Amino acid sequence: MPAFDLDGAKIAYRRRGVGEPVVLLHSSTGSGAQWTALCDELQQDFLVLTPDLYGYGDSDGWPGDRAISLSDEAAIVEGLAQICPGPIHLVGHSYGGAVALKAALRGNIALRSLTVIEPVAFHVLRNSDPWGNQYLDQIGDVAEFVQSALARGNRNAAMQHFVDFWSGPGVWSSLSPGQRQRIIAVAPKVPLDFWATLSETATLEDYGALTLPTLLICGADSPASSRRIVSLLDLALSDCRLNVVPGAGHMLPLTHSESVNRTISAHLRHHRSVCRGPVRCRAA
Repeated sequence: MPAFDLDGAKIAYRRRGVGEPVVLLHSSTGSGAQWTALCDELQQDFLVLTPDLYGYGDSDGWPGDRAISLSDEAAIVEGLAQICPGPIHLVGHSYGGAVALKAALRGNIALRSLTVIEPVAFHVLRNSDPWGNQYLDQIGDVAEFVQSALARGNRNAAMQHFVDFWSGPGVWSSLSPGQRQRIIAVAPKVPLDFWATLSETATLEDYGALTLPTLLICGADSPASSRRIVSLLDLALSDCRLNVVPGAGHMLPLTHSESVNRTISAHLRHHRSVCRGPVRCRAA
């Protein structure tokens, strides 16, 4: 798997296809492998890059001596942009969605389009309204439980609480032993992800300044906090289209991949440049 160095850390990524570059950012506890089916669909027309964020997959953990921020994770996208010059289509799910939004706000790379699937941009809930503050308190309780369980050395309890909050009661128990072990192995990164999103200072007004075409995707049966974040962003973003997937929850890129991938693919193809010559990736 190719990789590049970012401030002394190895950032691994997958690369498939030829064309305009698309960067896909995965959710917490996942990796770029989350996007295998979407890569299959896009690789005929796009150069698809799927990095592993800090502490996941084959990438190194966060090397800093301070808490990680969304800007630190967004620098991964900027690193890929140095490898594959030209405007990028950026896609992110959950934690990857929050990173994608931050990368767009930073303005250090040219973006052609943005797609965010239930971004855990918890910070937009702050003082949005009484419901927003209530949802923010709920998320804070989940983060505190995970942190406390990990501090006691109980990774299983931490990840059961985390997974069942996002996917529904009993989902953790339904996973195979191998699936649970893979999630347990990356559990220490999860509190850092919570910190990065909860400590972010960007406001809805900041996101409202984004003018690139944006697709928002949400599951109709997702946690109320996720649906509220998407609703707030839908109102704030100036060039936005919302797609709600019936019967889907927070992990809809996996549970409802056919519908989600079809929607993303149509958005990307609609916003390709008029000049569609191949954009080739330099060696890392």
